[in-house]
Amino acid sequence: MAARGGTRRHSPPARAGGLYHWLKHHCHPGYDMGVTTSDIHTEFWHRDPRARQLVLVGLVLVASGLAHGAVWALIGGPWEGPITWRKPILFGISGGLTSLSLGWIWSTLPRRRGDGWLPTATAWALFVEVLLIDLQRWRGVASHFNRATPLDSILYDAMGVLILFVTAVIVDLTVRLVFSRVALTPDLLLAARAGMVLLAVSCGLGIWVSINGDLRVAAGLDPEGYGVAGVAKFPHGAVIHAIQWLPAIAWITRRAGITEGPRWWLVALTSALTVALLVFALAQTLAGRARFDVSWWRPADLGCLHMCHRRARGSARRVCEDRVQPRFARYSRSGEWDRIVECCFE
Repeated sequence: MAARGGTRRHSPPARAGGLYHWLKHHCHPGYDMGVTTSDIHTEFWHRDPRARQLVLVGLVLVASGLAHGAVWALIGGPWEGPITWRKPILFGISGGLTSLSLGWIWSTLPRRRGDGWLPTATAWALFVEVLLIDLQRWRGVASHFNRATPLDSILYDAMGVLILFVTAVIVDLTVRLVFSRVALTPDLLLAARAGMVLLAVSCGLGIWVSINGDLRVAAGLDPEGYGVAGVAKFPHGAVIHAIQWLPAIAWITRRAGITEGPRWWLVALTSALTVALLVFALAQTLAGRARFDVSWWRPADLGCLHMCHRRARGSARRVCEDRVQPRFARYSRSGEWDRIVECCFE
């Protein structure tokens, strides 16, 4: 309902609706419309002026990564190592997807001073960073941890400055997204917020990877290692694309006809599993172990882990049945709650 002066007033959330309806009320301003603002935004977000440059640069970078993949397929060469086609391929595709996601996030936020030029600056920072990586590969030299010549050192420092700028923008967008009311359904909003938090964490880990690599180079060691056999970039890369796969899960399940409540819980479960992956990657790296080296796990450890898992799952199920289920009365009546519990805990 519109109040005098065109300002919309929201009625307070009903107590009977519980957590989900509270989230729906506070996170989805268009919840009482036949066609929601979230529906409209999902279809036309790329037309937002703040997203246009990020979308354009994102598509160009993805195309660049795919093109370098074709070059690698034709020319051949190793995949691992300091001078390979891997970095132009991965940085092109990854940078492009990140640019597209930042455009989508920006289009959901309320406008703020600086939103006219900052998205464009972010897009071109990503573009120039990938361009410098591609340039170094075509020159036949390493793009990272390379200070062999003054030019190589300048280009490496320039990449560092650009990624620091993009990281600062990502942190700012994450804070704005967490504390702003945006026109997204609760499941999609949870996916966006969790994805951006994990992206910000991944960028911070990427900065740590660079510092660790420089220190190891100065000590005459492999810049990408950590400890005996740890891979410093493993935690950084493990969750960097959560900002793509979490919203994708929300979008796909919506297209599949799943209602909002189960979609929200599915996104929440996937977010928790992604955090668990990050914890595992950090533990493996900081312990100096290879990515998937679990030889240190004894059968007793696995049995203890299985027992803890069963107890945690049982406790979570009891909490859901005792405290959460009453707040989802409409799902309980329809039998949908039983399907959610079976999906999550069986």
